[in-house]
Formats: sequence, structure tokens, C-alpha cells
Amino acid sequence: MRTRTRTVGVAVAAAALLVAGCTSDLPDAGSGPTAGDETGADATASEFFDQAEYERQLALREATPDGPADRPWEQALEPEYVPTEQYQQDGPYHLCFSNAGLFNPWRSVGWRTMRAEVDLHPEIAEFTVLDAQGQDDKQISDIQSLASQDCDLLIVSPNTTATLTPAVAAACERLPVIVFDRGVDTDCPVTFISPIGGYAYGAAGAEFLAEEVEPGGQVLALRISPGVDVLEHRWAAAERVFEDSDLEVVGVQFTEDDPATVKNTVSDYIQRFGGLDGVWMDAGATAVAAVEAFEDAGVPVPPITGEDQQDFLQAWDERGLTAVAPGYPTFQWRTPVLAALRVLGGQEIPEQWVLPQPVITQDTLDDYLQPDMPPQHYALCGCEDLPDFPAAWGG
Repeated sequence: MRTRTRTVGVAVAAAALLVAGCTSDLPDAGSGPTAGDETGADATASEFFDQAEYERQLALREATPDGPADRPWEQALEPEYVPTEQYQQDGPYHLCFSNAGLFNPWRSVGWRTMRAEVDLHPEIAEFTVLDAQGQDDKQISDIQSLASQDCDLLIVSPNTTATLTPAVAAACERLPVIVFDRGVDTDCPVTFISPIGGYAYGAAGAEFLAEEVEPGGQVLALRISPGVDVLEHRWAAAERVFEDSDLEVVGVQFTEDDPATVKNTVSDYIQRFGGLDGVWMDAGATAVAAVEAFEDAGVPVPPITGEDQQDFLQAWDERGLTAVAPGYPTFQWRTPVLAALRVLGGQEIPEQWVLPQPVITQDTLDDYLQPDMPPQHYALCGCEDLPDFPAAWGG
């Protein structure tokens, strides 16, 4: 049966927009930090920090994955399997997806990868998608709408954590739900799918700087926005690594993932301190803007963290940077589709489906460079084996 994809309300925004459109998960939603403002950062981080989960994620970095070696989106780290016979039904299936939005390149690459995965499965007769455009209120309405339709299973990528939890919990009462990428504060979904997590990501970058920067070095931390669990976890882990190091964090600034804001912020700190010895970022889409700020100031680029987008990897290679790229792989967008088919087929799946989370280092950089792909393409897409690659991803 031919797959019919029905996409409703999808709007692809520019790369410079927010990872989360609002900060309704803050303790005080009316006074959250804005770009360049550190106010409330510590309070927000403490709301999200979980010591046991922090320790679990750091330990998982050394775990051996269960699953095919060449298909990391099917692998699981230390899985505990749960039965799903109660959800078993005959196909063809109608899958539904409530997406937080397509407000940055990472999500756009992931969304293209998910659609390609759906197209591989003729048993998926219909795929209905609602795009929340980074708005909590809209996603709450979207989830309510999808839960009242004839969906066989609902996939959710939440915009924020606490605010979306009641809507997800209500949907669980009507149909099986799979949550991925960002979490919610309920265990009602059949499975929660994500890479190891924000703690592992944040720690990887901070540990790199602790090794590469001389004791007493001054480090600037650049964050996107508060209120999203994976981002809060990244900073919480980095903060603990820095506290145990000899480095001085001279600033923690929110940039709203805007390249101009990043460049201006880094330039201001260079002028204020006469340079910087390291830059830590909780996401790498604007890492090249940070590099350019040093170049414009005529000072060496210090050790810096980025991500697996091509413009940063190419800048790293061509300019001989001292860098590391923690990954939050977009191949995870394939996994919910595979998980949905397993659930509807009555097969057991991991209750928490923890995927590998590669870190790109100088030794592995060449493995991920893809010069023919767009600047904001993410190398950890796991999409190279999908139909129409690379053209459908802009290559």
C-alpha cells in the first residue's frame, strides 16, 4: 500500500530561531532570562538536575550497545524490555506525530530523516503530523486533536518538559504514546527514546576544555535558552566539571541560538578580558559565529566546543582548530517510527530506549566531514542509507 503523508501546519524557520519558543517551564515564567542575561540560570538548572540520572548518563558513555553495529538508531544501551502485546493490532497503520517544531536546522534534518524512514514501510498507510511551531499552547492543542482522531499510535517530541506533561499523560489514556528527543515528567509513554542525554553531552565538552585549557584559563559558556530539559542538563553537567577544574567561567550567556548575538557576545568578552581561553556551547549551530568573532578581533581561536553540523566541522578542519563536537544525533528521528511498528506488532521494546551518543574528536573528524552537504547538515543523521540521499537533504 502506498504511504500517504499528511503534514499539517509545518513551517520551516531559519536557523537562527530558538530551540524552544517559550520558557514556560521556568519556576517564574514571567521573569525568565533573555539573550545575554544570566538572571535565573542557576535556579532553572537546579529545577532540572538529578544526581542519580547525571551519574547514570556518565556511566552509560562506557556501555556496549545492544543492536546492529552499523545501525546505531536501532541500538540500545542497557535496555530493560517491556511487553507491548496489549497494543498489538493488524495493519495498515495510521501513525500520528506531534512535533515541537522545525525552528532550527537540527530539527529540519531530523524531520527529513523521519519522513524517509516512514516511506520505507508500506504498512504505514497514513502519517499525520502537526507542527507546534515552538509554542507550548499550540502543541497542547495539537496533542489533544491527534488523540481524538483515528491514530493507532502517537509520537511526541515535546517543546518543553513540565508544560507538556499533562497533555501527554491525557493522551496516554486514549492510545499508545512514544516520546522522543525531549522528555516529559510522566512514565506513561510506552517508551522514551533519546541518546544518552544532556548530562553526557555537556560533560564531554567541559571535560575537553578542562584538558586543553591551561589552569586558571578563562572560559565563556554560551547557552541557547532556559526551560528545556536536555539543554538544562547540558549546562548542569558542564558546571560540575568546571567546578572541579582549575578553570574560571567568566560568563554564562543566553544567545537564543542567534549567530549575530553569539558573535557580539564573544566580541564583548574578548574586549572585556583581552581574550578568552575557551568557549563552551550547549549547542553548536552557531559555533562558527563564535570562531569568526575571534578572527575578527585578530586573536587566536581558543579550544572550543561545537556540534556535528558541517560548517563547524569544515571550519575545524580548514582552520586547524582545537575542538570537540559532542553529538546529539539526528539519527534518533528514525527510531520512533521503528518503535511504533514494534509496539503495534506486539513486540517488546526498551522502556527507556537509550541510543548511543558519539563525540567527534580530532581522531574521528575525517569520518564525519561531508563537503558536498549544506553547511547546517548534521553528520550524525544516519541517513546515508535512505532513498534520495544526499539530494533530499540538500546535497
